[in-house]
Amino acid sequence: MLPTDKLHLFVSCASGVEPWLEAEVRTIVPGAHTEALRGGVAVRSNLEGVMKLNLESRLAQRVLIEIIDGGYRHEDDIYALALKVDWSKWITPAETIRVDTVAQRSPLRSLNFATLRVKDAICDVLRDVTGERPSVDTRFPDLPIIMHLSEVHATIYVDTSGEPLFKRGWREDKGDAPLKETLAAAMLAAAGWKGTPEAGGALHDPCCGSGTIAVEAAQIACGMAAGMQRRFSFEGQLPFVPLRGRWQAIKQAAKDREHAPAVPIFCSDVAFRMVDFARRNAERAGVAQYIQFNGGDALERPAPELPEGMPGTLMMNPPYGERIEVRGKAGNFQMSRDAGGSEARDAGDDFFPRLAAHWKRAYTNNLAGWTAWLLCPDMKLPSKMRLKESRKVPMWNGPIECRMFRFDLIKGSARAPKPGREGESEAVSG
Repeated sequence: MLPTDKLHLFVSCASGVEPWLEAEVRTIVPGAHTEALRGGVAVRSNLEGVMKLNLESRLAQRVLIEIIDGGYRHEDDIYALALKVDWSKWITPAETIRVDTVAQRSPLRSLNFATLRVKDAICDVLRDVTGERPSVDTRFPDLPIIMHLSEVHATIYVDTSGEPLFKRGWREDKGDAPLKETLAAAMLAAAGWKGTPEAGGALHDPCCGSGTIAVEAAQIACGMAAGMQRRFSFEGQLPFVPLRGRWQAIKQAAKDREHAPAVPIFCSDVAFRMVDFARRNAERAGVAQYIQFNGGDALERPAPELPEGMPGTLMMNPPYGERIEVRGKAGNFQMSRDAGGSEARDAGDDFFPRLAAHWKRAYTNNLAGWTAWLLCPDMKLPSKMRLKESRKVPMWNGPIECRMFRFDLIKGSARAPKPGREGESEAVSG
């Protein structure tokens, strides 16, 4: 059997999220040895740690168990490596498998053939033990296998998550460019927002889309486990069968710790259709009663009323070119100019300066202060907004390289306004 108390795990994540994931892992499995690596965190833990990481992690993409590793020069070496594993300890022939290969500088001519050799080895092992071979299921396999190939080294993992962990089980209504739940959680982690008056205070997303940031924030504020509403591959894998009672106890303990949030959460969108999507997603996530939904343009909507002394956090993934065209006031501005025959301009060139001016008017009167975090691929965004960021954090939105810009919303400006630019005087500064 597996050395169940000394498992080598790899918890994968998006590039740049590794430090926050490592901190999260240490919270979920206290005392486990961790090491942040490129693309994830290596963890030493046991099967119970695997279950908890799948259930609780908001930042991870998958939880993988390393099964075997070794050097290779050609496909036969990979077959021999996979043949050393007693796969009958993981599944029966009545269950299904899928093998995927990820490679970096591998000299092999065909990764598909290398993948096939791993599948052949698994089937041959099970046939020798049981007389039967498992089938392949490319959509929902009982045993997903991932092989990583470097230039000379092969590592074979069992994927205990199945579907990627950003699929929480509550988002069915989506917009044109939905934000992954794991990215929303990474934005909140980068901002240090923990759903308490001391760590971020109230939260407001005025470009909420289908509500991903608000729902993630509400679940964090309520102490909810990220994966409570979904299933995981490990639930049907043989090493975990004796732990089914323990798995139910882990889920019940997570359920018992849920509580009402200590801070208010707000979200709004210029498209009322998206506000309806956000509300329905929040209902499925069990947090609709803790979020205040509104329609309205981010350039015009007033700042929410907060309890006295409570700070606020603006968290935005606004529309930008590679995602979706700007709508609302800035979008209408662009369309009216085009219709009049004037020179067209990027709606974003108008949206962001106007957003900064609106922040100055609406968000600088709270004595406890508002902090704005804005995710955008434009590295020159602060100068376009005529603001000075107090922090910028590299982050990827899928294939799009972005920055999380922080702006501390205070009265006055660090830059003198330029004459003739309406709405840009006394912009907020950091």
